[in-house]
Amino acid sequence: MNKLLEHLKKKPVLISDGAWGTQLQAKGLPAGECPERWNLTHRDVVYSVAKGYADAGADMVETNSFGGSVIKLKSYGLDDQTFEINRLAAEISREAIGPEGIVLGSIGPTGKILLMGEITPEEIYEAFVPQVKGLEIGGADAAMIETMMDIEEAKIALRAVRDHTQMAAICSFTFDKTGMDEYRTMMGFSPADVAKAMVEAGADVIGANCGHGMEQMVPIARELKENVPDMPLLIQANAGEPHIHGDKTVFPETPEETVKYVPMLYEIGVKIIGGCCGTTPDHIREIRKKIQELNG
Repeated sequence: MNKLLEHLKKKPVLISDGAWGTQLQAKGLPAGECPERWNLTHRDVVYSVAKGYADAGADMVETNSFGGSVIKLKSYGLDDQTFEINRLAAEISREAIGPEGIVLGSIGPTGKILLMGEITPEEIYEAFVPQVKGLEIGGADAAMIETMMDIEEAKIALRAVRDHTQMAAICSFTFDKTGMDEYRTMMGFSPADVAKAMVEAGADVIGANCGHGMEQMVPIARELKENVPDMPLLIQANAGEPHIHGDKTVFPETPEETVKYVPMLYEIGVKIIGGCCGTTPDHIREIRKKIQELNG
């Protein structure tokens, strides 16, 4: 059995890592630079991000490959290095978490909109293939298909994972609150829509990441759970709602504020809890402590 799926059976809750982009920026990544290029040029810095989360008690770390599809890397002239960039991303995170930990191969959206005719399904599929291959060869246990807004694009990414690797697959979406007090992706899909579609498509874990702080993730998690009660859920919240302070984007939620809502996610039955934009190893350390308390 896949390592992620084994761990999900053994533990009530697994702890994932936190933000990558904001951590790399704090360590010197310039605005506008390709984060994935740093797998080639700043391996030690990328390693330090993954190791920081491992040392904070994360059961799993992601890879520095969120924008690692052919389409995203092409804008930086790196599309011919897609496989190698993703292989290195997984190799670095594997080194940081060790042989017993779990590596999640981060796969973000291409940025192209199928409904607008900007790209074909076949082009999106081919853009994900060298990415998923590189991640598995580098040591990833599962594909983390994340920050998705379109069910069809997520399905295509999932198909690339299933066709070309043995990795488990997590599918996580980003939701915004509407004026009707409901949650929808940018493409209009509700948590219920996403839950049912991704279970039918064969995902191993579904979830929500980015977009909100931990408090707003509670109703999203509840709606996901109500619609697919037997499906493992993942929640990775931002460190609060971002705001601009001078020339910087600030995420205001402290680790202490974040963990106040962890018991609610625990009660709902969320199986993987971690962070997204603005979170740090300190957030993950506090989540770990809270889960240990809840487990007695």
